[in-house]
Amino acid sequence: MFYFARVGRQSKVSGVAKKVRLVVRGYNALSHALERLGRGRATFAESEQALHDAALRAATRDDAALRAAGNSAVRDDAALRAAGGSRADNDTDTAGGFGDPGYLEGLRVLLGSLDKEAVPTPFGRMMLRKQLVNVLRNRLLVERQLAGQPAIEQQPVEKPIIILGLPRTGTTALHQLIGNDPGIQVLEYWLAAAPQPRPPREQWGHNRNYKEALSDLRGMYYLDPSLKAVHLMTADGAEECRHLLQHCFADDTFDCNSNVPSYSAWYDGVDMLPAYLQHRRCLQLIASTAPGRRWVLKYPVHMGNLDLLFELYPDACVVQTHRDPARIVPSECSLVSGWRALYETGVDRHEIGRRRMELWAARLEHTMEVRKGREDRFFDLNFREVLSDPVAAVRRVYDYFGLELAGEGESRLGNWRQENPHGKYGLHTYNAADYGLDDVMMHDRYAAYLEAFSVEREESLPL
Repeated sequence: MFYFARVGRQSKVSGVAKKVRLVVRGYNALSHALERLGRGRATFAESEQALHDAALRAATRDDAALRAAGNSAVRDDAALRAAGGSRADNDTDTAGGFGDPGYLEGLRVLLGSLDKEAVPTPFGRMMLRKQLVNVLRNRLLVERQLAGQPAIEQQPVEKPIIILGLPRTGTTALHQLIGNDPGIQVLEYWLAAAPQPRPPREQWGHNRNYKEALSDLRGMYYLDPSLKAVHLMTADGAEECRHLLQHCFADDTFDCNSNVPSYSAWYDGVDMLPAYLQHRRCLQLIASTAPGRRWVLKYPVHMGNLDLLFELYPDACVVQTHRDPARIVPSECSLVSGWRALYETGVDRHEIGRRRMELWAARLEHTMEVRKGREDRFFDLNFREVLSDPVAAVRRVYDYFGLELAGEGESRLGNWRQENPHGKYGLHTYNAADYGLDDVMMHDRYAAYLEAFSVEREESLPL
């Protein structure tokens, strides 16, 4: 869940920050008072079935909306019950319920870690519960829709363009810019948050899930306008793949929002193939109304799973952006600490610094290894190229991979660039020392990467 991401971070928008903190503190105080009156709460592990039941109710509500919108392939509740898919402990159900039960491993590790290691506030517990229910609901909805249209999973996902690189290297701007080309398709935020066949654009305003995405983002930016300077999202704009990997409870989101070292250790070593199979199934479902259009996707986390990405998308075209990690890692740490400060108390920023520096270094090393023998599948872009002339950067990407940027597409890209200049919503500030980091330490850890791609060491450049 991305809501209220910067509440725990020092903010120059003090009035907004105080307003949000007041709401959160009020909720926490009320919850603690109820606990003192004897209204205890179940552990996360004890809530596993309740989470599935809540997801089932939410999915049933969304089923009705999807059928009303013309998605006749969604299985109704009677069909789901006939398939035995309403219970979390039905480990044989692969047709009409929550799908392959392998996802339960990640969910149970996460729930146990939240109970034993995290220290969430009552407000954080509420947010975590909603996040978990939403993930389960989405998994269930995907299963229901694909069960009614098995041919969808036979549709190819051909030559997708995958944008990756360390966070804060221009990947988001590049992704959103390319998303304005009518000749390709992107994973729109609202469809990532509720996967379903992409309806005609003129119908989006009437779609329940689209309106929910609009409401969620409006609420987030109302409570913290400065978040736009960190990561701008729109309901109809290009979004990261994180939502789809969450279906198997194997994604950075859970590791970032809470201090869950047991889950982090499991996540670092888990086989991500099931998550990427689910990723492909979701793309096939979303594109089923207009198959054949080329995908442009983006997620820095893909760097750690690049071998699986090529296993599922062997003809993928990868754009890797580059920048001095010493300017990037502390920036991402400040974002992670902001998320975590709302979910739980006692945030250890130095632990976040150690974890994120090592995690991204390992992912870059994996990418460098996987690139060997596949160099023709990669196009490298320096952050400064994206920053100085993003439209020209897109042209270079298109030329390299043999794509045509038609007149309308180039015009729309130019308009987007003019309407969204760098720093439009302010600049994201941070202090590396807050996370126990310094330039010498980071340049030493990332020395192999800096040398391999001739990445210059920066003194200072706004993010």
